[in-house]
Amino acid sequence: MSTLSTKYDPSQIEDKWYAAWLEANLFHSEPDERPAYSIVIPPPNVTGILHMGHVLDNTLQDVLIRRKRMTGFNTCWVPGTDHASIATESKVVAKLAEEGIRKEDIGREKYLEHAYAWKDKYGGIILHQLKKLGCSCDWDRTNFTMNPDYSKAVLEVFCKLFEKGLIYRGIRMVNWDPKAQTAISDEEVNYKSIQGKLYHIRYPIEGMEDSYAIVATTRPETLLGDTAVAINPVDDRWAHLKGKQAIVPLVGRPVPIIEDEYVKTDFGTGCLKVTPAHDINDYELGIKHGLDSIDIFSDDGTINESGDLYLGQDRFAVRKEIVKDLEEAGLLVKIEPYAHEVGHSERTDVPIEPKLSMQWFLKMEELVKPALNAVNEGDIKLIPGRFINTYRHWLENIQDWCLSRQLWWGHQIPAYYLKGGNDYVVASSLEEALEEAQKKTGDSSLTAKDLTQDPDVLDTWASSWLWPIEVFKGLSEPGNPDITYYYPTQTLVTGPDIIFFWVARMIMAGYEIMGEKPFEDVYLHGLVRDKKRRKMSKSLGNSPDALKLIDDFGADGVRMGMLLSAPAGNDILFDESLVEQGRNFCNKIWNSLRLVKGWELSDVPASDQDQMAIKWMQARIDAESLVINDHFEKYRLSDALMACFKLIRDEFSQWYLEMVKPPYGEPISRETWEATISFFEQVLECLHPFMPFITEEVWQQLRDRKEGDFIVLQQQKKPSEVMHPILEEFELIKELVTKIRAFRVENGFSPKEQISLFLKTKDEERFIPYTSLLEKFLNTDTIAFVKEQVENSGSLRVQTHECFIPLKAVDTGAEREKLKKEIQYYEGFLQKTEKKLSNEKFVANAPEKVVALERKKLADTQEKLNVLRESLLQLN
Repeated sequence: MSTLSTKYDPSQIEDKWYAAWLEANLFHSEPDERPAYSIVIPPPNVTGILHMGHVLDNTLQDVLIRRKRMTGFNTCWVPGTDHASIATESKVVAKLAEEGIRKEDIGREKYLEHAYAWKDKYGGIILHQLKKLGCSCDWDRTNFTMNPDYSKAVLEVFCKLFEKGLIYRGIRMVNWDPKAQTAISDEEVNYKSIQGKLYHIRYPIEGMEDSYAIVATTRPETLLGDTAVAINPVDDRWAHLKGKQAIVPLVGRPVPIIEDEYVKTDFGTGCLKVTPAHDINDYELGIKHGLDSIDIFSDDGTINESGDLYLGQDRFAVRKEIVKDLEEAGLLVKIEPYAHEVGHSERTDVPIEPKLSMQWFLKMEELVKPALNAVNEGDIKLIPGRFINTYRHWLENIQDWCLSRQLWWGHQIPAYYLKGGNDYVVASSLEEALEEAQKKTGDSSLTAKDLTQDPDVLDTWASSWLWPIEVFKGLSEPGNPDITYYYPTQTLVTGPDIIFFWVARMIMAGYEIMGEKPFEDVYLHGLVRDKKRRKMSKSLGNSPDALKLIDDFGADGVRMGMLLSAPAGNDILFDESLVEQGRNFCNKIWNSLRLVKGWELSDVPASDQDQMAIKWMQARIDAESLVINDHFEKYRLSDALMACFKLIRDEFSQWYLEMVKPPYGEPISRETWEATISFFEQVLECLHPFMPFITEEVWQQLRDRKEGDFIVLQQQKKPSEVMHPILEEFELIKELVTKIRAFRVENGFSPKEQISLFLKTKDEERFIPYTSLLEKFLNTDTIAFVKEQVENSGSLRVQTHECFIPLKAVDTGAEREKLKKEIQYYEGFLQKTEKKLSNEKFVANAPEKVVALERKKLADTQEKLNVLRESLLQLN
């Protein structure tokens, strides 16, 4: 007898098998003659730890890669991490602050030593955590966006784009993050609805006593940088101010009153304060009207010398103080509540500050064209397709990309300034820069000391957009076997929240640098939310600890729980009960293993009943395998898992094992046992991509395996397209068993109590081969066929067949009402079907199979009604 534990314990299984897989090097890939299937992991931040979004994203990738590995592909899933400039710098600066150190005091070189030490200690923890989830990455290929080769590739691409005239340096309005003290891109700004205030302020008019322009603003502190007041030229309310000058309150600076159609006459007062240095629209007005720009903010959001009335104070503290000062000066008219959208930094969650700044930019107009065409023409597929419009809209309205960030952690921009001026050269190394500078100036006496490298670093996305290329060394070792074999990759799995940051930019880089797409399909999954549809966050306390879930329920349980609720593109409503269902399913599989391992074997031939069950189970597996294949091809991974789940729980465990299970204490035919083990292996192999640990453990337990045999490497056979007629027959038998079992419960029969079953049917031969199965499933003492209703019996219908089960007493009144309700239901169904088939447009345009199905429904319903009406007539 088996010595298996009575309950599946993932803690005893998962680490054991993952270590075995690694020791056998099962996940490593090298180019060979097989077709390649490659995925690159969306590199998590080096600061990251495993959360539910990572669980979903990486489980989906692992499912795809394991499935392809088992269907003949040479699979390569490349892992790695992103250096995450802003997030990592924030962590390192905070650590130094705890030690009483400012990065500015120790200098860039020493600071970077601290940063790399932090990265070596804490960075990449998430990759080890992904192993707990069962991710079958090629860990030998683990990359990092600041590895030496990768960094060299990033700088060389910058130089090439600069040489093509696509990169330029200039002063432009950018989104400034005062906490991180760096520019961020438009895509890194999240807009939040804020309940703020609208301040109405008097601007005295020069030379006109007791005359004012009334300006309404949500940001009174920015008046320190005002250089004009604008009115609409057709607004009669302010016509008397044309050609005049306004005095900026508290500051006393005279500024022109300009006229522009941009000013909305129906917003606020119709007068607009213009602060070109701190509002993108004001900046455009400033250029149009030749206005000065006065930058009043330091990089940390405090007031600088240009706003000296409040020098050194924080912008929000100044807002309160300036309102108080305006009120005391009699220049504050009123304050109104006002809801408006305020941009916040995605990285630090502080309100961004529009700011004029000298930055590096990448021209996007030419890069966009092939990326737009690739998706429009279907060369790259976005799944689900509804995201195509989102992608298209962004690319068609794209702005030049601000590449520079005012940080020290990252790829330092390869631009070198000549001493004593703003002239510069761009080169991927100091040596090359010196050579370029000597050529440019004609001065061969220049030395490296005459050059100063730009202190800024590149936007993190300006390195990760090369990820599918450089993880295979497509830039550092052009034409190498890996880039030739694995590129373009096949599937990118990610969330739609980075479709602009990363997906679109990788596509641009692929066409610009490699001349072809970086991947074929982009599978976009939704965000993980709680069951109340709230986004998961620590502040709400609704974000579970992913590693604790794995400890409590096992990795397979967590994977199943996530995937069952993860249709492509839709947000996932996470519910811990789904994870519990995953754990329970593992126990179901384990119990099936314990059952078959506990059977004694006999060399007698398989019974007719067993042979029929064997034939049905193989046909059922083949049929379901076709369905699962179709789900995979269409990226319906949640549906594919549900199909596997039902195949194992319902068809194999509930029906097949019950059919072939020998009576207690009796042996099973070796032939039947061998078939059963084969079916068990097949369904486990279907399930393996979703739940790798339980399937490996059970698969190993089913037979004595040779060393090196793993379910991971098993090749799934291609299922037959031919559907066996036994499938339809068994569905009838299963429906009959299910309904009679329910009837037994409703009528108080104990499980041990035998019943008699009488079948009234025009198709007796359909049931005859299955009478022994029915006896086993239903605990009957008699199964017979009749022409008339059996007296003193309860009845039920299965399709067009009627069943009678004798009872001690039958409530004919209740039976009559039951029949009437059924007749009423089917009459309504019949009416709907007839109406659909009488619609000429439907019959003409619907697929032939659909119309045929509706006609079959009509015929079946008519036959059911005939049976029901006859039964009612007999009761009457």
